[in-house]
Amino acid sequence: MKSVLFTLFCALPAFCAIDGILVNQTTGKPQPNVLIQLVQPGQGGMQTLATLKSGADGKFQSDREVMGPTLIQAIYQGVIYNKMIVPGTPSTGLEVAIYDAAKNPAGAKVIQHFILLSSTGGDLNVNESYIYKGDPKLTFNDPANGTLRFYVMPEAKNLHVLIQGPAGMPIQREASKTKEPNFYKVDYAVKPGETRFDVDYTLPAATPLILSGKIVQKEDNVDLVAPQGFTIKGDGLENLGPEPKTQATIYKIKAASYKVEIEGSGVMPGQQTAQSAGGQGQAEDTGMPDLKAVNPRIYGSVFWILGLAAAVLVLASVVLYRSHLPAGAKK
Repeated sequence: MKSVLFTLFCALPAFCAIDGILVNQTTGKPQPNVLIQLVQPGQGGMQTLATLKSGADGKFQSDREVMGPTLIQAIYQGVIYNKMIVPGTPSTGLEVAIYDAAKNPAGAKVIQHFILLSSTGGDLNVNESYIYKGDPKLTFNDPANGTLRFYVMPEAKNLHVLIQGPAGMPIQREASKTKEPNFYKVDYAVKPGETRFDVDYTLPAATPLILSGKIVQKEDNVDLVAPQGFTIKGDGLENLGPEPKTQATIYKIKAASYKVEIEGSGVMPGQQTAQSAGGQGQAEDTGMPDLKAVNPRIYGSVFWILGLAAAVLVLASVVLYRSHLPAGAKK
């Protein structure tokens, strides 16, 4: 009898709390031999529960029970891909998408670039927003040269970069200097979908105040957005008129290098409170959505992020406004 029970027990499938398969969306096939980590938020931050590898058939499994939100991280060709397991949702039969990485995929490009000005009478705050559309079948990853390159005037201070990937919380990422003076790069993998880079810095008050720049990315549409209260002068600008909701004036930058003279001050509606609330801290960049339950370091930047969130809403209305311009005015 004991031998029969033992045989039946051994014949039962092993209990598995988490299992799934890694599918390479570039090739359309399961991807073997990929490092996988299971992580959860804890008192000391993100904690690794288990480290696995996908098998020859791309499948993976762990007998760790899912207690609370759990993140599956697949690390492939130097890029982290995430899949969240939320309590109450299945933790078995999962499919995690990954992609081959390339240094210059043809399908990855900046599709929008806005320069938003704001000032309350002192320093000028400049927020440059780049919206990257990733290649549908490849991840753009170039650690040596960066996936985003941009120019900042030498007088600039308080430089910050905030990134919002196709899925996940905004994170801060350091901008590194390149060999070219005043040019910076950001090392961040651009996955399929849209990735937004917000480059934020300030220029000291001056009379007259000059803003100059160089268009590094290969986009065609670069817009300078000035709230009410600003007067903008410069060559190579086309005045597209006021945006109806905020009455901010939109200028199209028509040259690869530009230099404009700025007078006055102003902020977008809803932006002043968030910016004046203060706080410029550093968020922990783990390459994953921020799931910390106890005071994550990103809270130190919450008001700065709120300011950028206000800018996002404004720029969304600008995009909508430009989409209704006559075709000739967009070029």
